[in-house]
Amino acid sequence: MNIVEFRDINKADIVRRIKNGDVFIYPTDTIYGLGCNALNEESVERVRKIKRRESKPFSIIAPNKQWISKNFKILNNNFIKKLPGPYTYILNTKKKLVASNVNSGMKKLGVRLPDHEFIELIKKAKVPFVSTSVNVSGKKEAKNIKEIPKKILNSVDIVINGGYLHNYPSTLIDLTGKIPKIVKR
Repeated sequence: MNIVEFRDINKADIVRRIKNGDVFIYPTDTIYGLGCNALNEESVERVRKIKRRESKPFSIIAPNKQWISKNFKILNNNFIKKLPGPYTYILNTKKKLVASNVNSGMKKLGVRLPDHEFIELIKKAKVPFVSTSVNVSGKKEAKNIKEIPKKILNSVDIVINGGYLHNYPSTLIDLTGKIPKIVKR
C-alpha cells in the first residue's frame, strides 16, 4: 500500500495512474472514495471485489460539465449548474460511456463532479472515474484514512490522504423523470 499526502502528490504520475487503471482511495468534498478509470473493466472488477458489491451500479466522477452535457439526457440544466458540489445525479445516458460492469449495462448512471482538488487530476486524465464510498457495502463510510480497514488499504494501488473530511456522503438525486427525486440524503 502506498499512502501519499495530497499536498505531496506528483500530479503527472497520478494522471498516468488514473489512465492506466490503478485503483485509488482518494479524498472528495464529502467522504473518502474508492475508484478507478471507469473505462477499465478489470479495474472496476477489482473495486467490486474490495467493496464486496456484486452488481449494484457504481457512480462516476465526470471529467467536466461539458462531458456531462454531451453524454447524458438532461431534462433540467439547473441541477448541472450546481456542480461542482456534494451531489450525485442519476441521469439517462445517450450512449455507452463506461465499462459494462460499472452500471450492469443500464442506460442510467450516477454522475458526480466533487468540489475537491483531486478532481483536477481526473479532468487532466480525461476519463470517467468510478466513485464509491471506501467501505464494504453496508458498513460505515470513511472520513479519515485511519477509519479504513487495513484489508481495504492493502487492496488498492494508491491511497491519497487528504486529512479528515468533515462532510457526509453526497446527496443522490434521480433526474431521469420529469420530477427530480431525492433517493438518498
